[in-house]
Parts: sequence; C-alpha cells; structure tokens
Amino acid sequence: MDKINTEFLQRCIEVLERSYESLKNSDESSIEYEMFRNSLVKSFEMTLEQAGKLLKKKITPYLASKKAADALIFKDIFRYAAKHALLTDVEAERWLQYRDNRNSTTHDYGEIFAQKTLTLMDDFLLDAKRLKEIIE
Repeated sequence: MDKINTEFLQRCIEVLERSYESLKNSDESSIEYEMFRNSLVKSFEMTLEQAGKLLKKKITPYLASKKAADALIFKDIFRYAAKHALLTDVEAERWLQYRDNRNSTTHDYGEIFAQKTLTLMDDFLLDAKRLKEIIE
C-alpha cells in the first residue's frame, strides 16, 4: 500500500494548536479572542474533514472495493476503523461526537458552538495526533 501523505493534516493540527493556545492567552472581551476563536473553529472543521478523508484511504484495503469505500459516509469510516482495530471503540465514539459537533456549525456559528468546541479541544487534539500516526 502506498504511503498516505499526512502533511496537510499535520498543518491543520498545528494551526489548531496555535489558535487554541492563542485563544487561551487572550482576553475574552478582545477582538483577538474572537479572531482566535474563529480560527479555532475553522481549523477544527478542516482537521476533522482531513482526518476523515485520510482515514478513508487507510481503510480502503479492508473493504471489498474502492467503490465500497467511496460509498461510506463520514461516521461509517470511523466505525470501520474501529471494526478493523485501527481505532478503539472509545476513540471511534469520540470521533462521532466531534462530527456531531461539526454538523451543528451549519446551524449555529455563534458563541454556544464555539464554547462546545472548546470543551472538546484537548481530547480532539490528542485524537487527531494519534489518528495521524495510525494513518502513517
């Protein structure tokens, strides 16, 4: 199997980490806080999407065909990864929660969504880094 390029995923993780650190060090009433929060939300979304795309590539050999892989929706990708022991069931469940949180952005880009995303960030960063290692 060809090596899967994870450079863009790594960059997404780095931007997300930097945004998160900058946000934590900013005054909540400042414009910088809002800038870093917006960057964090967008970086979270990009990291999540990239993780799903790359994991799909990783699990394709476990499936009957590339067509079967292409038919998988995001959550199924993580379920299959757990089924084939690439992720634990607990890790896969967290990824499904991250996706549910991401799906709420289409309805609420406001402060409530950002605060919910912040509560996930420590685990998400650890999971994203581990997933990158699994994909490599």
